[in-house]
Amino acid sequence: MPTTNTITLRPRFKLEIPKHHETVLQLFEDSKKTQSEFIINRIDDHVFIKFPKEKQHFWSPQLHLEINYTDENSCMLHGLFGPNPTVWTFFMFLHFFIAGVFIAFGIWTYTNWSLKLSFAIQLSIMLLMVIIWFALYFAGSIGKASSKNEMAQLHNFMNTVLEKTKS
Repeated sequence: MPTTNTITLRPRFKLEIPKHHETVLQLFEDSKKTQSEFIINRIDDHVFIKFPKEKQHFWSPQLHLEINYTDENSCMLHGLFGPNPTVWTFFMFLHFFIAGVFIAFGIWTYTNWSLKLSFAIQLSIMLLMVIIWFALYFAGSIGKASSKNEMAQLHNFMNTVLEKTKS
């Protein structure tokens, strides 16, 4: 699972599995009963693997797997690591809010510049929004870096379950 791309906050991967997709989905269903280290939820062709509440922290990752039918003898697994969806939604809300404030103050700055009025405050707030945006980006990167061990645990568990497809 290479995560060498430093820009990607939510790493993705793809695997082709030489088994019918229902067989693979059933393996994840069965693993719910045989282990207690992870919480596994299945909805149609989607499997969500996450840590129990007592082991979670703010940046705890979860692994979302989508197992798509390819043909009778194979399927395609698409994996996505990411934080809790609530955390991710809040994080994206902050990004859009900052972008909206930046655009609004950009319009106000341009208007004041056109009217030959002072626009130093508006320009300062635009600069502040850029600084906050970078701070959010680095906070997300730090959160991802602090969760690498947990991501490896989730990935190893997924590989353990998929090993059963080879037998």
